[in-house]
Amino acid sequence: MASLLKVAQVSKSFRGLRALNDVSLDVAERGIAALIGPNGAGKTTLFNVIAGVFPPDAGSVRLDDADITGRRPNSICHSGIGRTFQICRPFSQMTVLQNVTVAALRGSATVEAARTAARACLEMLELDARATQHAANLTLPDRKRLEVARALATGPRLLLLDEVMAGLRPSETDRMVATLRQLRDETGLTILLIEHVMRAVMALSENITVLHHGEKISEGPPETIVRDPAVLECYLGDQDP
Repeated sequence: MASLLKVAQVSKSFRGLRALNDVSLDVAERGIAALIGPNGAGKTTLFNVIAGVFPPDAGSVRLDDADITGRRPNSICHSGIGRTFQICRPFSQMTVLQNVTVAALRGSATVEAARTAARACLEMLELDARATQHAANLTLPDRKRLEVARALATGPRLLLLDEVMAGLRPSETDRMVATLRQLRDETGLTILLIEHVMRAVMALSENITVLHHGEKISEGPPETIVRDPAVLECYLGDQDP
């Protein structure tokens, strides 16, 4: 299957500290891929380069063969990339529906159209029963789902998910995995996720890229990654996949 996202030889430094060094990865259209590695490996920096928060020092980012390298975040969003953040910060004094409606305004001609799109997103994320609840009162699992719903409401082709299962119990993780798989199957979304919960990574991902000290040290299907000596040494040795 053709690649939707192509990251080619991306490097990024901050005050002389090399956060990314010559990193390349492809994500197949309608695929689910994972980016894993120890804390400080450069995973979120790579997300920020893809999403336009930071321009790369070298290399390129292409979406469906269009060069989006160095574009601003609003332009990246308009091109079809939505993302979540590690720390959920919804508009706490707004309702769940209002939070998602704000995101849906990106692709809607009217507020009512945005509200209709937001309701559809809430239904897909199983949050429709919480629509009138203030975001400040949500549980952690529901805040995570709200974060995904807000990103989904922007109408992306590619969804970047940054640790949306961190802090969830195993049953909650399994529920999120099922939701994300259903989203891909029903909407044709392409998903790239950063995740430390290996239970979710192994259940969801078709391809995994491993970063360590800003460099790609391994790439392949889950069954290959869990047997790679370099990955076991730097990351998976203390985990239960």
